[in-house]
Amino acid sequence: MGANNGKQYGSEGKGSSSISSDVSSSTDHTPTKAQKNVATSEDSDLSMRTLSTPSPALICPPTLPGFQNGRGSSTSSSSVTGETVAMVHSPPPTRLTHPLIRLASRPQKEQASIDRLPDHCMVHIFSFLPTNQLCRCARVCRRWYNLAWDPRLWRTIRLMGETINVDRALKVLTRRLCQDTPNVCLMLETVIVSGCRRLTDRGLYTIAQCCPELRRLEVSGCYNISNEAVFDVVSLCPNLEHLDVSGCSKVTCISLTREASIKLSPLHGKQISIRYLDMTDCFVLEDEGLHTIAAHCTQLTHLYLRRCVRLTDEGLRYLVIYCTSIKELSVSDCRFVSDFGLREIAKLESRLRYLSIAHCGRVTDVGIRYVAKYCSKLRYLNARGCEGITDHGVEYLAKNCTKLKSLDIGKCPLVSDTGLECLALNCFNLKRLSLKSCESITGQGLQIVAANCFDLQMLNVQDCEVSVEALRFVKRHCKRCVIEHTNPAFF
Repeated sequence: MGANNGKQYGSEGKGSSSISSDVSSSTDHTPTKAQKNVATSEDSDLSMRTLSTPSPALICPPTLPGFQNGRGSSTSSSSVTGETVAMVHSPPPTRLTHPLIRLASRPQKEQASIDRLPDHCMVHIFSFLPTNQLCRCARVCRRWYNLAWDPRLWRTIRLMGETINVDRALKVLTRRLCQDTPNVCLMLETVIVSGCRRLTDRGLYTIAQCCPELRRLEVSGCYNISNEAVFDVVSLCPNLEHLDVSGCSKVTCISLTREASIKLSPLHGKQISIRYLDMTDCFVLEDEGLHTIAAHCTQLTHLYLRRCVRLTDEGLRYLVIYCTSIKELSVSDCRFVSDFGLREIAKLESRLRYLSIAHCGRVTDVGIRYVAKYCSKLRYLNARGCEGITDHGVEYLAKNCTKLKSLDIGKCPLVSDTGLECLALNCFNLKRLSLKSCESITGQGLQIVAANCFDLQMLNVQDCEVSVEALRFVKRHCKRCVIEHTNPAFF
């Protein structure tokens, strides 16, 4: 993804003065004067420093004592709390003091190859850089500075790293982006800070207050954020459609703040525009929290609740009542979900295209029959580890969901060649099939599948008792198929 943020800043103006204000004396030719000014800079108050051009050291921890450019090592300005505020080029050499001598001895420098590229090519290259690298590019020269702050590059902020002070980085970046539109950053639409474990509620408050046009937020693995900060984001960012809070163990609900709920008009209701929600590994999410989420996020189409171990069939009942447009749903490893929960899920009918119930040990053929009967347009089903599924469940699924493209029934020991035969004779469009650790599967069943499902692209038969001849038969009939196996004689 490309880096993001900001407006084009102009040629000289504020941007130039902001960098040189702290370290203007570093460019003097007299070494003693330079030392004096550096000392003065160290004593200056942080509030007097301008942050219009965020330093890379504010976005990622400094790893080197100095910045190396094409002409040698550069000096950095004074540091406050161990973070660099600005970087400048090294001073010119002092041995050539006379202008005429300097002019005569200056070698003819050829233009760097990258400088020959037009602006639109440079902007395209910059679009592939993460945010911290884009800020480094803004420090190279005036032309790169103007290109690096092109508004098209700042629709997204992407920060990575466990040690990054992400709260401060977000504050500095949003302040820079709000210069032309005070207190509001209108161009920023996506913020991705997944894995930044130092992110706290303070960082989310900054996003909520400055980014009203935010459409996508990913904070997976940021376990320090709480419900209150998430409530502020969804309340102050009305266009938010994609929210990933997976691994945020303190998040138990998605709702509007009380103040936002009171201000909403009766016509608007108390709904949130989120369509994609990932709450994987939110261990403390319970049925009541899911009820609140469903009541506020009625436009949900993609919902992932993997390993939300406290959820039961009652929570799924609330979900289906309010969120009738769900296309993809995952309740993998929710051990309390049973056939009754699948009966509720089946009420989504033909809208449901993706369903994952892996390792839901209480699911049997009864629940599969409900899903197969009403969700005829199902394309993907993951039922790995549902040991209660037998050939009867697979047969009913194959006869009703004929457009199935991906099926995982690994670790279902009661599924045999009989179920595979029915699957092969009805689901001709099958592309991915996982039979890992299905003890009752033999080479005969695989040959029937290969003879009918010519578009098969992935087959997993690890820990299955199948012969080398059967695997070779599959390879001959499904030439594009990748076979995952544990038979050392087949290669």
